[in-house]
Amino acid sequence: MNAAAALPPPAVAAPVIKLTPIHGLHWPTLDPFLFCAHHDDAFPKGNGAFGPATTLAGRNIGQDFDGKDGWNMYHGERVPGFPSHPHRGFETVTLARKGYIDHSDSLGAAARFGQGDVQWLTAGKGIQHAEMFPLLADDQPNPGELFQIWLNLPAADKFAEPHFSMLWGPNIPKQTRTDAAGRGTEITVIAGKFNDLTPPAPPPKSYAARPDSDVAIWAMKLQPGAQFRLPAAKIGTNRRLFFFVGESLQVGTRHVSGHHAIDLNPATDVVLTNGPAETELLLLQGKPIGEPVAQYGPFVMNSRQEIQQAFSDYQRTRFGGWPWPDEAPVHGRQGRFARRPDGSVEEGA
Repeated sequence: MNAAAALPPPAVAAPVIKLTPIHGLHWPTLDPFLFCAHHDDAFPKGNGAFGPATTLAGRNIGQDFDGKDGWNMYHGERVPGFPSHPHRGFETVTLARKGYIDHSDSLGAAARFGQGDVQWLTAGKGIQHAEMFPLLADDQPNPGELFQIWLNLPAADKFAEPHFSMLWGPNIPKQTRTDAAGRGTEITVIAGKFNDLTPPAPPPKSYAARPDSDVAIWAMKLQPGAQFRLPAAKIGTNRRLFFFVGESLQVGTRHVSGHHAIDLNPATDVVLTNGPAETELLLLQGKPIGEPVAQYGPFVMNSRQEIQQAFSDYQRTRFGGWPWPDEAPVHGRQGRFARRPDGSVEEGA
């Protein structure tokens, strides 16, 4: 027998590197991401003034994160949400799955988005903004669900001009792929090309706009029993798959129960085989920036000194001030829109 023919085949790297349980509002992420927040609120009927038509007694108003009755006011006092607060040095990517979000910022820009829309905000050198969750329906509940993903910026872009892009839901590519048994997997591509699906461009100074960043944000929904092949990424890319809805999933040969973050080997395709219930997944991947991270609250820089400078700059300039009549603006009864700092208006697709 030829000696070479007797050699065993090369080992194939396991697709799963690590499993981490995920619970609560904030989920841990890998460089270049900073964290992923999953807000899922069973908001009640509205009161005609965009707040909940129920008593707020027993809630820690201004700091309500207890999930009482299945929803939170967060930092809102009359309307749920996050009144004016600053950011510097990173990006927020907000996937509005249910309900609506009213954005207002220190540049004078505003937006209302929801029901599948995505806002991508590069905070850069500094911006104040508010994110309120208006309860528009007064005759029925107002369920709200969103992901807010914090994506870091490299040092070279931490002082970029602030900018936001609206990725309106109908313009975000979505496709259902069926396996050999006809069971479907729907994939929504927010960032990073998937086969022939190319999403709208992120902001110009986004880390995701760099061609070598390999940033991808994909949402997947698998029918019971469906199989789906996740293609390999670039060598050196960090890949974390969040399994947040469903009972069980086979990842390659590894069986995983729900509510886990799954770190994947980027060098290999991986076959996902769903269990008996519909499953939802969120993939965050990207080449690590590999720089020091100094974070304090809403500022993410590379050193403690830069954090101190961020506080000093904010106290001095308020990142452009606050041109709104209160700290928690809502935008009336109008539909989805985005108004830019130059006054131009973009209607929701």
